[in-house]
Amino acid sequence: MNEWEWQLLEDKTPVESVEIAGGLVKAGDRVRLHPRQGGDVLDIALAGQTGMVEALEQDYEGKFHVCVVLDNDPGRDMGLLRQPGHRFFFDPEEVEPMPAQPNAEEQPKQKSGILIAGIGNIFLGDDGFGVEVIRRLAQRKLPTEVRVADFGIRGFDLAYALQDGYETTILVDAFPNGHEPGTVSLIELDPRDFGSAGAPQSGVETHGMNPLNVLRMAASMGASLNKILLAGCEPATLGPEEGQIGLSEPVEKAVDEAVDMLDSVINKILAGNWPTTNMEAQA
Repeated sequence: MNEWEWQLLEDKTPVESVEIAGGLVKAGDRVRLHPRQGGDVLDIALAGQTGMVEALEQDYEGKFHVCVVLDNDPGRDMGLLRQPGHRFFFDPEEVEPMPAQPNAEEQPKQKSGILIAGIGNIFLGDDGFGVEVIRRLAQRKLPTEVRVADFGIRGFDLAYALQDGYETTILVDAFPNGHEPGTVSLIELDPRDFGSAGAPQSGVETHGMNPLNVLRMAASMGASLNKILLAGCEPATLGPEEGQIGLSEPVEKAVDEAVDMLDSVINKILAGNWPTTNMEAQA
């Protein structure tokens, strides 16, 4: 077969929409990923992640392919990609359509009192702690004053989110602090440390998005940083050189403990029973 004939068979045709779970999915829609069982380690790591449909294609056999860009894009740091440009392809059966969000103009202006921000890279071992905590916390029924979001390694997105003037921001992250792996700690940070570029760095720097630098960026953009808490877990592994994708056993066991702790902290803050001075507590 000639080269151009092979190319013809390999070409895919763009389509406007694909029916999935009884509804039409199109480019720009958000989906949750459910790769089929028995896949490779990349499929396992992507299970449960969310993203946006970039394109829909149909191959010469009539099979549809859903091209997704992850909300938490690990390819920026790792280069572990199925396709160039940080795109991942899935069968329609491997994606779950997510409810459409109304346009900002259509939403009533509601100021959340608490932002709980998950930080981390799922491809760097225990650095995915914050992402997994947010995933499980989001499954609970929370007060309307609370916004829970997985920011992954998207520092600019977090900096812009902080412009909304939350009364309390809780960063959830892997945090090397000299404790036993799996130890969950809660630390209150001083917002005054983020007001100048000369503020000292600290140990809260475990991946491409340095949380302290993001807080300084948000402050330089005019954000009103009020109460800042860090819910951290002592990691056992960090980095691809250790050959681990997914959480280590002690950190995995600490996820539910951290979720329960955050649930308690939320209730205390909303009841006005949270201390106003700097503190550190181990769960």
